[in-house]
Amino acid sequence: MRFAHGEPNPKRNKKMATQQINIPDIGDFDSVEVIEVLVAEGDVVAVDDSLVTLESDKATMEIPSPVSGKVTKVTVKVGDSVAEGDYILDIEADEAAAEDAPKAEAKKEEPAKEAPKAEKSAPAPQETKAPAANVPPVPKPVNAQSMGAAYHASPSVRAFARKLGVDLNAVTGTGPKGRIQQNDVEAMIKSVMQGSAAASGQPQGGAGIPAVPEIDFSQFGETETVELGRIKKISGKFLQTSWLNVPHVTQFDESDITEMDAFRKSMKAQAEKAGVKLTPLVFVMKAVVKALQEFPNFNASLSPDGQSIIKKHYYNIGVAVDTPNGLVVPVVRDVDQKGIFDLSKDLMELSAKARDGKLTPADMSGGCFTISSLGGIGGTQFTPIVNAPEVAIMGLSKAKMQPVWNGAEFEPRLVMPFSVSYDHRVIDGAEGVRFTTTVGQYLTDLRQLIL
Repeated sequence: MRFAHGEPNPKRNKKMATQQINIPDIGDFDSVEVIEVLVAEGDVVAVDDSLVTLESDKATMEIPSPVSGKVTKVTVKVGDSVAEGDYILDIEADEAAAEDAPKAEAKKEEPAKEAPKAEKSAPAPQETKAPAANVPPVPKPVNAQSMGAAYHASPSVRAFARKLGVDLNAVTGTGPKGRIQQNDVEAMIKSVMQGSAAASGQPQGGAGIPAVPEIDFSQFGETETVELGRIKKISGKFLQTSWLNVPHVTQFDESDITEMDAFRKSMKAQAEKAGVKLTPLVFVMKAVVKALQEFPNFNASLSPDGQSIIKKHYYNIGVAVDTPNGLVVPVVRDVDQKGIFDLSKDLMELSAKARDGKLTPADMSGGCFTISSLGGIGGTQFTPIVNAPEVAIMGLSKAKMQPVWNGAEFEPRLVMPFSVSYDHRVIDGAEGVRFTTTVGQYLTDLRQLIL
């Protein structure tokens, strides 16, 4: 387009001015931390685009741009403390626009527990009010760290993430300029719950849980890398899932099993004729089932939505078996309907299949309650991990002779320590103690099992 002689070219004569952007009135705060720098040198911003985000102990606030133009200098970084009037960056703006620009006001957002009123809400960010045709497609998320921030998200999204315990450093933003939106946080939670965090490169173990740092141990000395066995890989995944999802409580107790052990030894000859080996574990299984019948919450599972419990009217007991390849848990079915010789036979068959690696999925499914016995190895007490979706597990430790006061004198008694870990969402502490006390009483006096 040509202009007549002497007529000014508006583009050629348009004057640009560099405007210093300072922190506006932010209330009664002398020093507020910068938690996000949302722009970098060279970025083009519009009026009311957010420049930096500040956070105090009471609220978070975004500092909007009072003018449109190009960012030419940024003088603050994440972690800096600023106050009203502090210089934070330069914007090269049209001189007329700079003169007409209103004084910037911080866009404040109340803490997450109290939503801001609509009539007092701050102007929406540029990307939410711009016409769709003017927003260029984003082929891939932008790394927010290139803009000086650990992540790029609005205060409301950060509040949402804090409420759910999500570490925003582990979330990939799909909004304009890599901005993290609420649906990105929800997608992160969904991926973790579905067990896909490892595939997506996110830390395993749940939202907000940092990964264990990688260390080159060879710098300290000679090392050797040995791959985990298949069983340990599988069981490790389920143990981690149970530990992260179940609020564990462990109740410790002990039981005088002197008479029980004497009875077991007296039945040794009969057991040999039946072709079985009678161990203390079968008596524990019978005592546990009797207690499960009295405390049905222990013989249950929590519904997927966490709003109800599913009580089971069958009694299948899982028994942890130590094998050369790792720990497996075959299930003995219908324990309430079997005698001690039948249970001993089932245990021997399942243990042999476990050691030979011949257990089938059917052999390890359908359990209601699990018993893990370390009594044949040693130890005093331990806290077993609940075998979800079961809600409780018992750990047996090594029995030993102890002096016990009988009211007149000390006498030697065989005492077995044990523990029960349970899901606190289903079982209260008082109920947990009553359960362990009841099991202990049955083991002390087997005659109560027939009452």
